[in-house]
Amino acid sequence: MLKKSLFFISVFLIFAVNASAADVADKVQSKYETVSSLEAEVEQIQTTAASGQEEERIGRIYYKEPELVRWVTESPEKEVLIVGPEVVWDYFPEESTAYKYPVQEILSSKTMIRFISGKANLKEDFKIERQGREDGLLKLKLVPEKPELNLVLAYIWVSDKDWLVKRVLVVDYWGNGNELRLSGIEINHGLDDGLFDFSPPEDVLIQDNTQQ
Repeated sequence: MLKKSLFFISVFLIFAVNASAADVADKVQSKYETVSSLEAEVEQIQTTAASGQEEERIGRIYYKEPELVRWVTESPEKEVLIVGPEVVWDYFPEESTAYKYPVQEILSSKTMIRFISGKANLKEDFKIERQGREDGLLKLKLVPEKPELNLVLAYIWVSDKDWLVKRVLVVDYWGNGNELRLSGIEINHGLDDGLFDFSPPEDVLIQDNTQQ
């Protein structure tokens, strides 16, 4: 597993008040198919079930087709997560350590990347239950047809004005919660490919997990 960052998110789907789940799923899928790039401010709240302790992390995320991601956490600890065409880098400047992973480890599972890119199979992967509205957003409960350790239950909050997911809460097998709140979302503004390149500094310790 990736350190910290890749316990994230897995899904996205939406359900409007006067439309069937299938109809709205098609609408949201169509919306995300038009998204070639996305960037947003991110607030992440991780909750440990055993202790009830919460950790808040603030940063910014960038996504570009086909599946490029740059996730920069500014507080409480600086972290740079880069998902490139072939490998994933998870870099912690304060620790002078960078972790390297095969990209297939992420793209083959229900992670944040599939959620943002809209590549999840909305109609087949989840059972959906309406939860009304909260903070002006549509709230849905999502139960995966094939649960994974990092995803046994999820809730999402979606705007029915732009059909973008604004908030996600994922619950893992142990009951731990991982919540992501997106704000200031910008789509299709164009992002340079160089934003998703990473070369670790010479003095950084590299933990290479691509050979395992």
